[in-house]
Amino acid sequence: MTLQVHAQAIDATTNDDQSELAQEIETLRQAMVNLNRDLFILEEDLLFPSSTQVAVYLAMDVGEYFALDSVEVSINDETRTQYLYTERQVNALYRGGVQRLYVGNIPQGEHELTAYFIGIGPQGREYKRAVSISFEKTDEPVALELSVVDSTAKQQPLFSAKVL
Repeated sequence: MTLQVHAQAIDATTNDDQSELAQEIETLRQAMVNLNRDLFILEEDLLFPSSTQVAVYLAMDVGEYFALDSVEVSINDETRTQYLYTERQVNALYRGGVQRLYVGNIPQGEHELTAYFIGIGPQGREYKRAVSISFEKTDEPVALELSVVDSTAKQQPLFSAKVL
């Protein structure tokens, strides 16, 4: 009988040890997640400091007059990014999605962004249009939005760029 009581006491101690160990593991896991998040934020700050950061986003409308194939973004006549779209990605943009096309560093001062849109336009013809915007980069981050909107009055797409 003493052996049985002693065995139960050992089982209870083992269960307590296991729950303490599980709790320690969970605490370490949470600390690791927090550290990973802090490292990601630090990496973003180091790679793209706010004094030089510029971000370019793309938004689209219904797409009745323009089917997007690709976009090329240039800043100061230097190509920064090119993007080729799948049908699924274009559909996501038509449903209200916004894509971050580019995040990078540029020095402070006056700059010009040019975006080239390539796709299929009205009457199924190849369509290539460009939109440009001049902007001033200060010590604050800059966000620019490119948009493609259908114009029912003109029955063709309108391309625009603006500073957010």
